[in-house]
Amino acid sequence: MSRILILGAGRSATVLIDYLLEDAKKNDYTVVVGDMSKELAEEKIAGRPNGQAIQLNVTNEEQLDSEIKKSDVVVSLLPAKFHYLAAVKCVKHKVDMVTASYVSPEIRALDEDAKKAGIIMLQEMGVDPGIDHMSAMKLIHEIQEKGGEISSFKSFTGGLVAPQYDNNPWGYKFTWNPMNVVIAGKAGAKFIRNGWYKYIPYHNMFRRLETHTVLDYGEFEAYPNRDSLSYREAYGLENIPTIFRGTFRKVGFCEAWDMLVQLGLTENAFEIDVPENMTYRDFTNTFLPYNRTDSVEKKVANLLGVDIDSVEMKKLDWLGIFDLKTVPVSKGTPAQILLELLKEKWDLEEGDKDMIVMQHLIDYTLDGKEHKVKSSMVCIGDDQIRTSMAKTVGLPAAIGARMVLNKKFKSKGVVIPTIKEVYTPILEELKSFGIDFVEEEEVFEFTENVK
Repeated sequence: MSRILILGAGRSATVLIDYLLEDAKKNDYTVVVGDMSKELAEEKIAGRPNGQAIQLNVTNEEQLDSEIKKSDVVVSLLPAKFHYLAAVKCVKHKVDMVTASYVSPEIRALDEDAKKAGIIMLQEMGVDPGIDHMSAMKLIHEIQEKGGEISSFKSFTGGLVAPQYDNNPWGYKFTWNPMNVVIAGKAGAKFIRNGWYKYIPYHNMFRRLETHTVLDYGEFEAYPNRDSLSYREAYGLENIPTIFRGTFRKVGFCEAWDMLVQLGLTENAFEIDVPENMTYRDFTNTFLPYNRTDSVEKKVANLLGVDIDSVEMKKLDWLGIFDLKTVPVSKGTPAQILLELLKEKWDLEEGDKDMIVMQHLIDYTLDGKEHKVKSSMVCIGDDQIRTSMAKTVGLPAAIGARMVLNKKFKSKGVVIPTIKEVYTPILEELKSFGIDFVEEEEVFEFTENVK
């Protein structure tokens, strides 16, 4: 009997496990879920046939080797730094592998070994990266096949709270790893616009914004997302004058978040010893110039050059950074201390639903005309278990794992879903789960200036 081994049973694993267990029941194979907590793995299996839960420590080399050796496909939902441990074993035992994470340099270096082993290591099979690749490449290939010349590609994704549950001044709640939200943008960003290379350091990340309308969901603002330049080669757009990837937030979020960045509250490179009974007001004050008479609020407003009664200051106040509430940890980085506060304010409440918003904007010329294509997708979660994040991360990886198990792909080595044999069937199946794109296109005639 065939065997799929899933490494990790965290929040994003639920939909993937459900999909594979349902398919395993129909097609008679076993799904083994391994996690540090066997209880969590058992909870995800829920006693269903064809499922097995095991306690698994991926740093236990002997145990990891044994479990992978017995498997036909490994799906790693581990933190990204642990994928390589599994990848090496997959190459050793000629076992196919699927992950939802970015390809690391270490895994990229296994490409030739994976090809020699005759296996596929299907990476970046989540939402971003994942669905963004697949939906973008479908558009790009369609345009290129009809002779269009692409001059601009922009792509945006955001994990947000659904509109009817948006009930705080920030328009935001945590829908994925909270710490990743706090330290987002640390690496800076680079992209190209109209042939000019642009580099944005962290301290300017939330000031260089674009605003776009998505279907009937209104306007969203986007800040730059890491290294857009690397996507020129990945997408076959090496000579494109403009390529930009960004992260969506509700309008108004970034200006207020930038104030936390400028204050230093999102720093994660050094630790602070927290005195006993330190309040969040005290914590905030440690980042401000000394002044005997000004309030903490006034010092923040003066330092940042904003009105003390501004909308942004009201957002900071609502967040609690001026509160007399005691900091609940004795040591931590500023980002970790801030996170404790954010989790109280931004966690999804009972009954809340989340939302994934994705949009691609492509400009191209064809037959003497300029075309502008807008392709948009909005996915709303079912509940707090089957969130839109869990669906859009878990389903592509699950569908990919099923297809790998059934030998549907000819490609070998380290692969991302930018090729037709991968993205075409997966995008088609995702439609049945409500994950579909709406395309809008405008066409303009070129006009000459006549004096």
